[in-house]
Amino acid sequence: MSPRQAVLGVENASFFYGTHKVFEGVSFQLDAARTALVGENGAGKSTLLKCLLGELQLMDGQIVRSRGLKIGYVPQETPPGLADKSVREVLEAALPVTDGSEDWKVDVMLDEIGVAYETAQQAFGSLSGGWQRLLLIAAAARLAEPDLLILDEPTNHLDLSNINTLEGWLDEDDRLPMLIVSHDRAFLQRTTTRTLFLRSDGAHSFKVPFVEAREALLQRDAADAVRRQLEGKEIERLQKVAARYRVWGVKNDAFHKRAKATEKRIERIEADRTSAYAARERRLELNDGEMDAKVALRVRDYAVQTPDGSRKLFTIDRLNLARGDRVALLGVNGSGKSTLLSLLAAAFDPAREHYDGQAPISFNPQSRLVYFDQKMADLPLKTSLLAYVTAAEGATEREANALLAKAGFAHARIKAPIGDLSFGERARLVFLRMRLAKPNLYLLDEPTNHLDIEGQEALEAQLDASDNACIFVSHDRHFTRSAATRFLEIRKGRLVEVEDAEAFFADQ
Repeated sequence: MSPRQAVLGVENASFFYGTHKVFEGVSFQLDAARTALVGENGAGKSTLLKCLLGELQLMDGQIVRSRGLKIGYVPQETPPGLADKSVREVLEAALPVTDGSEDWKVDVMLDEIGVAYETAQQAFGSLSGGWQRLLLIAAAARLAEPDLLILDEPTNHLDLSNINTLEGWLDEDDRLPMLIVSHDRAFLQRTTTRTLFLRSDGAHSFKVPFVEAREALLQRDAADAVRRQLEGKEIERLQKVAARYRVWGVKNDAFHKRAKATEKRIERIEADRTSAYAARERRLELNDGEMDAKVALRVRDYAVQTPDGSRKLFTIDRLNLARGDRVALLGVNGSGKSTLLSLLAAAFDPAREHYDGQAPISFNPQSRLVYFDQKMADLPLKTSLLAYVTAAEGATEREANALLAKAGFAHARIKAPIGDLSFGERARLVFLRMRLAKPNLYLLDEPTNHLDIEGQEALEAQLDASDNACIFVSHDRHFTRSAATRFLEIRKGRLVEVEDAEAFFADQ
């Protein structure tokens, strides 16, 4: 099927989980372009994808789909059951013909993307998460021969090198229509030409890349808000006029007619009144911690080793982290960035009032550290949101209710298990809980992985406005450029300070 024949979309689509509205009144139709699907955490993007794929049924509206349309799909996480299969077996399973007659296409693709024969014989689970994802995308796009490809958060688990590899693949072949769900602003800007925003007031489509599309949407929202305000003032003016006519009508019936005419005019304005979008409150806040001393953390003559201690990854000659420093930790995948953050977190003991100043890792006694783990492995998925927040020291149920409401969690959901939340909502919940610890030192490992774009911008603003010290690891180029005040790179077995991240980004 040619791209012009590949039709997929929805008309007046709605979906509810019980009484909870996921989305309502959504209409759009994809075309031959590469379309970015953008929306806040919990807006229903994943649910909408499942409806487009036929895994869920709409409550109202309909799916518009051309006859015989073949959709390729790569979900956020690696599907279960692939780990023990060989790389070649996983790729061959993507071929539309399974009798072995087209297996040569796998060899051609492996050669094109530079995967060695020996690697193709390995267990798929032995590859890094990034390479698993790249190969699944390559298989869906090149081997499965779809008419349209849907990619759900394709840059998740990819380091900068792999993101650049993926962008190169997409740049080489722009014939395949795609729907790409992502919160990576730089990736969307480079790879898509059309942008679709999913919001509580429906879907909004713009035939331009993300940056231009978002600016146009914000301008439209602002114009709608101004028009609605002017309409409101006109309604107030006419209501006063009608009230005067009713008073005068006591002495002259002609004013009764004018009052009714004015009231009808008010009704027409109200019926056609401009709808102005109002985003729900979803605060992401950091604690603005205090620290009298300038230095929050010192590291001296320290060797960072693999978790099992079998190999040295790099050495730190000297590292001082000052109050207000926001340090971006740069390095290739596997160089030890996340390992360093976990070692620093493990070295912090809040029960100790003083630390040995001669130790390789020493903290300011006033330091209060929190650690954001990109896997959110310690999050108790069966625990309710309310119980998780009230478990923080000193937190009351009343305070927890207020904080959850400010963070955008509806009251009806706060007693539901955390496992029901999207990954982005889980990340917001972790930040909320961390704030209750009143930290002044943050260790953040891929903090923007699952946050929506508004959440990323809120995090950037909070870091910029606070005096907290922070070390973070991120593959998000936009966030790294915006949030960091210092840049440390793992280079040739040593941690060295560099002027900015641009040379590192270019090398990748």
